[in-house]
Amino acid sequence: MKLYENEFTNGEITVTYEPKKCIHSETCAKGLSDVFRTSVIPWIHLDGVESKRIVDQVKRCPSGALSFCYNKELAGVK
Repeated sequence: MKLYENEFTNGEITVTYEPKKCIHSETCAKGLSDVFRTSVIPWIHLDGVESKRIVDQVKRCPSGALSFCYNKELAGVK
């Protein structure tokens, strides 16, 4: 799968970040700092945390700057 700038994957899900939408509330980092790291580049690191926790946190993004999708290959969709 080809990833573009501001797309991050752990193989199971892909998280997309749209910086122009971000209001910098830091809801993502406050809720899941192991994934959304404000002082490290790349700032989104999906490894080491289960996908469900990441999805739950992405859904809390107040601006909609973060979104996710399940990768078809691992979700059993053809």
